[in-house]
Amino acid sequence: MLAIAGVVAITCATPVLAQEMIVKLGHVAPMSGGQAHYGRDNANGAILAVEDLNAKGITIGGKKVKFQLLMEDDAADPKQGTAVAQKLVDAKVNGVIGHLNSGTTIPASSIYHAAGIPQISPSATNPKYTQQGFKTAFRVVANDRQLGSTLGRYAVETLKVKQVAVIDDRTAYGEGVASEFIKGAKAKSAGLQVAQQYTTDKATDFSAILTSIKAKKPEVVFFGGMDNVGGPMLRQMKQLGVNAKFMGGDGICTSELPKLAGDGLSDNQVVCAEAGGVTGTKEKDMQAFVERYKKRFNLDVQLYAPYVYDAVMTMAAAMQKANSAEPAKYLPALAKIKHDGVTGNIEFDDKGDIKNGTLTLFTYKGGKKEKIAVVR
Repeated sequence: MLAIAGVVAITCATPVLAQEMIVKLGHVAPMSGGQAHYGRDNANGAILAVEDLNAKGITIGGKKVKFQLLMEDDAADPKQGTAVAQKLVDAKVNGVIGHLNSGTTIPASSIYHAAGIPQISPSATNPKYTQQGFKTAFRVVANDRQLGSTLGRYAVETLKVKQVAVIDDRTAYGEGVASEFIKGAKAKSAGLQVAQQYTTDKATDFSAILTSIKAKKPEVVFFGGMDNVGGPMLRQMKQLGVNAKFMGGDGICTSELPKLAGDGLSDNQVVCAEAGGVTGTKEKDMQAFVERYKKRFNLDVQLYAPYVYDAVMTMAAAMQKANSAEPAKYLPALAKIKHDGVTGNIEFDDKGDIKNGTLTLFTYKGGKKEKIAVVR
């Protein structure tokens, strides 16, 4: 797995000229540990965006700009997340893209806020992130309230379930999306039976939890967590004979899930939601991005690379609109931005949440993700 810390030198090799401005963008994601494949995906999205910006040769304040990416690894750990946040503040970055996880994004956001540095998360979905009153905090995907409740409604209205089991990994993301799933499902079925269990984001043995759940005969097992735990959980569900649909949020909705689940993944068994989605003409834009990404990195998009790309481009667009890369000067422009991105129109509400956020429901067939529908 890729481990990155420091500066990714996406600048020209020639000496910096007097009329050339360096704009530093911080990017933070887990580049080590069980979620490193997510981190690499996000990092690649940022790299591609910065390469495109530098190729355009844009100017701000009458000076040609070279964007420089400072990449940090938070290992999906809140303590490490705040440490690297302070490191980026000390480096005087002009803006931050990240973090990936809600559990690292939320504590880091207070550090960026105190320094007045704009932050756009491409993937943190816990509602608390934008409910702290920080004018520096933005996100380009729908939040857990939308995601979890949509999955809850789908379980009751479409799958017609009456008995569900809910497991979360006790992280800010896992707890948040699981809680919203329960609320959404119960709102549509007052008599719904819910059995709850808990694990951790590093667990590998789920035999006790799944044995307890099996006795309840659930029609759906909802997991609030990431694919590095969800995949092995699916394998053990099959081994223990837990015959149920497996549902979850964007954390399990990845191209890596089939590899992690192995023969535990059956066709149409999984229903997951990605906090974003494109329709109409944007489908062509997204496909073009996926192809460019594959050509550049020789990898498939895992999940959020397109949203990272759009987050970088949105921040750069705000700088251009304000004609300044100084955080205090372009922050008001960012709050009012209207940017036509790969993933759709990006516009923020007064809390920093994306307006009209979409969700995409997926399942898996033959080990491949297959779209069910795009919903709001």
